[in-house]
This record gives sequence, structure tokens and C-alpha cells, in this order.
Amino acid sequence: MNSPRRDRIRDAFGAAARDYETHAGIQRTVAQTLAQLAANQPLPPAPHILEIGCGTGLLSRELRSLFPAAELTITDLSPDMVDMVSREATLAAYFAVMDGEAPIFDRPMFDLIVSSLAFQWFGDLRSALTRLYALLRPGGTLMFSTMAERSFAQWRSAHEACGVHAGTPEYPSIDALQAMLDAHTDAFLFEEDYVLDFGGAKGLHRHLKGIGATVPAEGRARLSPANMRQVMRHFDAGGGTVTYHVAFCRVTRLA
Repeated sequence: MNSPRRDRIRDAFGAAARDYETHAGIQRTVAQTLAQLAANQPLPPAPHILEIGCGTGLLSRELRSLFPAAELTITDLSPDMVDMVSREATLAAYFAVMDGEAPIFDRPMFDLIVSSLAFQWFGDLRSALTRLYALLRPGGTLMFSTMAERSFAQWRSAHEACGVHAGTPEYPSIDALQAMLDAHTDAFLFEEDYVLDFGGAKGLHRHLKGIGATVPAEGRARLSPANMRQVMRHFDAGGGTVTYHVAFCRVTRLA
């Protein structure tokens, strides 16, 4: 990811840290689902676990509860997020500010690497998966949830109907994600659609601002106020709901 975009993402999420969990209902649901999937993995009694993109700790708390003996390393791009999570004494973890695309570790040392709804912000997911895979011990697993192509389809459609482009990032198709996973021997993916009602366009905007997801796709300019009002009216007239299309992915290092 280029540095200016990475910095904008870091700052947007940092600004949202204090009130993030007020707006993060779907993020909590996805984190809980991912944690339960991780709990089904064959891990040693005291596994070494790396979390990427911890946010305010929705997944971190689940991991500590499920793996009380784990050596847990919790990271995020945003220093504000890391600072907030590190105050939770019950987590008993090592905390670090880290760009998940450029991990600070350089050898196989983790039994589990896990991340919930952070990888969609990566500039080059395929390359990042290769680097993270290299940090797994033999038998170790990388598990993550990420946004897929149908995410915010209703919002995109409202823009298209008004002759403008949405700033929403372009998320990968399930086929594209599967192809990335298939570069590794033991891989699995399944998808879920969560249709959410935030009370129309204004509510959707509050949700996205509240979680810090405000950095538009590369090269997309902000709409004029008149165009945005038109899109919001069209979105609300179409029902005002939006889809989170989430892919749950697993890659295991066999040797």
C-alpha cells in the first residue's frame, strides 16, 4: 500500500477509536464467528497467536477467552487503537503498532495468525498472504475475514443510477480470493451475506464514520453536495439497506 493512503487509513481509524464499538455491531458479529472458527483448529496447548488489525479489541478479547494459555501478540496500523486495547489488563498480551502488509517478524513463529475485517484495506492482498504464510510454523494456520465483492452493492447501485461513482473500495470476488488461497496447499473459504439496516443513507454514513471506514478508493473524488443528496435519496427509496459480503478464509501450512 502506498504511504499516503496507508496514513489516511491509519488516521481515520485512529480518530474513530474512542467510539468505535458503538457503531461496530457487524464487526463484533464477524469477529465472534471468526473466533469460533479459530477455536476449531488443532493448536498446541499454549499457541503463539498473532492478531492483525485489532481495532478496539473485539477479536482480541474473544481470542484471550478461547486460548487462555496463548502467547498473544496484538497489532494494528493505528497507534490509537493499539493504545486503547493495551489498557485492557485482562488481555495479557504483547502489543505493537504494525502494518499487516509489512510485518515486523521475519521467521516462522506463529501457530495461528488471525485478522477480522482488516485485510480489505491492503493494497496487495496476494503478496501480503505470502508474507504472512511465511510466519507460520509447520501446522500453523492463517485465518481471516475480509470484505468481498457484493459488499455495499445497494450503495453502489444508487450511485450508478445517478450517473456517478461510489468511493467504496473495489472488493475482490470470491473466485479471486479462492485463487489467492489456492496458491497454498491446504486452503478453505466460505462466504456470508449480512444485510443491514442503518436507517437509510444518513445512518450508513454515521456507521462508516463511526468505525473509521471513510477513506475512498484510490483516485475517487468526493461527490458534490448536490450529487450526494441525489444518491442518498435514491438509496433510501430503494430500501436503505446495505450488504456486508464477508469471506471467511483459512490457509494451513502443512510443512
